[in-house]
Formats: sequence, C-alpha cells, structure tokens
Amino acid sequence: MSFRIVILAAGMGSRLGRALPKPLTELNDGRSIMQQQRDNIRAAFGPEARVTTVVGYRAETIIDAFPDATYVHNERYDQTNTSKSLLRALQATGKKGVLWMNGDVVFDPRVLGRAISFIEQDVSFVTVNTAKVSDEEVKYTIDEAGHIAELSKTVVGGIGEAVGINYISRADKPAFMRHLARVDDQDYFERGLELAIQHDGVNLLPMDISDLYAVEIDTAEDLVHANEYV
Repeated sequence: MSFRIVILAAGMGSRLGRALPKPLTELNDGRSIMQQQRDNIRAAFGPEARVTTVVGYRAETIIDAFPDATYVHNERYDQTNTSKSLLRALQATGKKGVLWMNGDVVFDPRVLGRAISFIEQDVSFVTVNTAKVSDEEVKYTIDEAGHIAELSKTVVGGIGEAVGINYISRADKPAFMRHLARVDDQDYFERGLELAIQHDGVNLLPMDISDLYAVEIDTAEDLVHANEYV
C-alpha cells in the first residue's frame, strides 16, 4: 500500500482544561492519546508506516515526545480549524492517498485493520458509528447508492456519527484540497468533504465500526469514557 498517514494535533483543546496539547493527555494504561494512535498505526501497517503530524499549540511538546515523526506546522492554530490544518498536511504529502485522524481519538486497534481493504482499493471513506447520534457531534446521511450525502454537525436526520478517522483516495484528493482551501478558516474538514461531494461528485463510503470503540476526547467525561476501554 502506498499512502500517507496524518494526525491532526494543532488545536488548543481548551474544553478539556489541560495545559498540554490534548493528544498528550495520559490514559489509564500510561500511554498518551497520541501514543495509542501510533501503536494502532504500527499494528495495522507495520513499523515503516509514515506519519505526518500537524502541530500548532505548544508544538514543541509533541515534537519532543515523538521526535521520529514528520511535522507540518499550522502557525495560525488559534485562528483556524481542522480544515486548514488538514490542507497543510495534504499539501505536504504529494499525490498519494491519505489516511487521517483527529489527534484526540482513542480507538480500538481493529478499526485500522478494517480500513486496510478500503485503502488497498484506494477508496475514500469516512469512519462512522451508528450506535448513537448526538446533536453536538458530526453526523451523516447516505444517498441511494450508499455513499455519504451530508456530513456536518448540523445534519438533520443523521443515521450515525463520524468518528474522526477518514481516508481520501489519490483520485479524490485534488478536489478535496480545492474545497479545503475555499472553506472558512473556522470550518471543520468535513465541510470540504461535503463540497467535494456536491460539486465534484466525490464518493465516500461509510466504514461502520459500531461494534468497536472510538471516543473523541473533548471533555473530562469523554476521557473517563475512553479509559473504560484501554
């Protein structure tokens, strides 16, 4: 498989109320959130998997913790959202397909194992959980062909939630990047995906992991929930 892996870790994570960047938050098993992500990446794709990490807030603390990674800096981390952080990473990864994840997701190692067949076929996907649909999370709907139709926090009638782990194929990447460049600074990357679907006919499959765990850590309550699994 010839692709790149990106971890988005530029944000301040103010809701969690920690001094360090959120990806460095320690879990009950002694690992940080980012360490468990990197362990999961190695388990699925081997020790040679290349990881590009987007940093911003207190970037030096993440770089010191993981000096072997490749880094892209979003100096405007306090003025922009994940759309612009991801755009910087996609620009730095050439023409290859990219698997990316939010740097605050604690997830079952089997999630990436499930993704391998999609990546081998170079098929764009969004990882989803249909077990719950919370108003404050990114929700989705599908079209008649089973592809993602809508993807945002404002979706009405969502059939599940996006987990924050996604893949964009080599063929779909240019259109996605164009729309990431045009969206507002405060937009999430999901807005770029929605526009690529609407204007370029990009097809994204939902990869359902409802039987596995994946917890995005926004609050102290989320952290408690994630620690039930690790």
